[in-house]
Amino acid sequence: MKLYIVTLLTALSLIGCKDKTTEDSGFTYFGGVIINPNNNYVIISGKSAKMDTLYLDSKNRFHHKIKNLGAGMYTFAHGGEYQMMVLEPNDSLLIRLNTNAFDESLVFTGKGSKKNNFLIKSFLRDEKANKKIIKYNTLEPELFETLIDSVKTSKLNNLELFLDKIPSSDFFKKIAKANINYNYYTYKEIYPFGYYGKKQLVHFKDLPDGFYDFRSEIDYNDNELTNLAPYNRFLFWHFSNLALKNYYKNSHDHHDFNRMSLDYNLEKLNLIDTLVEDETIKNYLLEHHAREFIFNSKNNDESNKLLNSYLEKNTNKKSESHIKRLVESMSNLTPGNKLPYVEILDFGNNTISLSSVIKQPTVIYFWSSNFKMHYRNSHYAAKELKEKYPDVNFIAINMNDTDLNYWKKTLKQFKYSVKNEYKLKNPNVAFKKLALEFSSKAIIVDAKAKIINSNTNLFSEDLGIELENLLAKNKKALK
Repeated sequence: MKLYIVTLLTALSLIGCKDKTTEDSGFTYFGGVIINPNNNYVIISGKSAKMDTLYLDSKNRFHHKIKNLGAGMYTFAHGGEYQMMVLEPNDSLLIRLNTNAFDESLVFTGKGSKKNNFLIKSFLRDEKANKKIIKYNTLEPELFETLIDSVKTSKLNNLELFLDKIPSSDFFKKIAKANINYNYYTYKEIYPFGYYGKKQLVHFKDLPDGFYDFRSEIDYNDNELTNLAPYNRFLFWHFSNLALKNYYKNSHDHHDFNRMSLDYNLEKLNLIDTLVEDETIKNYLLEHHAREFIFNSKNNDESNKLLNSYLEKNTNKKSESHIKRLVESMSNLTPGNKLPYVEILDFGNNTISLSSVIKQPTVIYFWSSNFKMHYRNSHYAAKELKEKYPDVNFIAINMNDTDLNYWKKTLKQFKYSVKNEYKLKNPNVAFKKLALEFSSKAIIVDAKAKIINSNTNLFSEDLGIELENLLAKNKKALK
């Protein structure tokens, strides 16, 4: 513990944040040290500060000075992971984190640290609580409400104890309370999907009177909360919930709920366009829901219909380009099409095409060294599946936009066989061609590199059935 404190104090004195802030009014300082860095930079972004790349020095430290910064929620990201922080004028904030446990190891020091340490502790507690509360979705509505009301009250009491001890700005108080309230609101928006399930969701109308009274308190246009995860998560679920009314407009209609219904997803876009006035929030929600539908859609005509609706409502040109490109990519990845030309690197640094390594029915899965739990689980799942389906090849492709040495270091560290390990040569190009929106994605192709399923994952319940059908078809073709 002594060494830890001395290290932080030394870093603080070297960076000189605390002293400079008092001398240099009008500036905000942000810096810190990254243990076991995944690359050589940190990215900071927020509403009143343009995105900036901060490079680590030889001791993995960084330092940034911002003039006339407005109070707000800011993001700092490193190696594919990120966390939020509150920055206010004249703050002098240092972070220390270990990438082996990004959130759990994160500690703030300096002026502005107490409020941020409170928020990160709240975030970690909420992560654990959310897993528990998901199980509450099987409970009767009245008992569910009693339990989550208790959770909310406990959080608010804890916040009041903190505010009694630590003088805090009105902005921080707003963020801290919104963090609690919008988590609570989200629990209620999710509840009917879990409680009734897709077969009985029509009964969402039967929830007790007053179950959604909290909706009178929400603000669709609170620009100060645009970087607050609970606020965004609430809005995602809220509009998914509101769209149920139109989906089940015939009260006698008891068909199973289909989240990929085109009408249901068009209704979500219409509701967002009608109820949200803030342009930033509206565009963000439109992009999120459009991307989710298009990425999971099996119907190109429906994807284009939803795209047209999205284009009528969106005003963000960058997001528009992204969604248009996604529609095009997903169309090119239609089952029966050949795998797009993508260059990959083998362990010997040789450039080859992805299609050239397809010699038999194959599952191509992707991983990033930034998400340790995922790549370890993925490699383990691929090994298990290979034992069950020996006639299927499993190819792992690293997605990182980093140097080859880090990729190879990870393979050696976990003693993965390099035989079927590859790396994207040009990640930005490959991301577009293969619609790599998520690292969990996997693609199934036949022996001729024709696409069977361009959007599955190693943990899908349907994967086994798809592989058995593919092998049967392949066996028949060889006769």
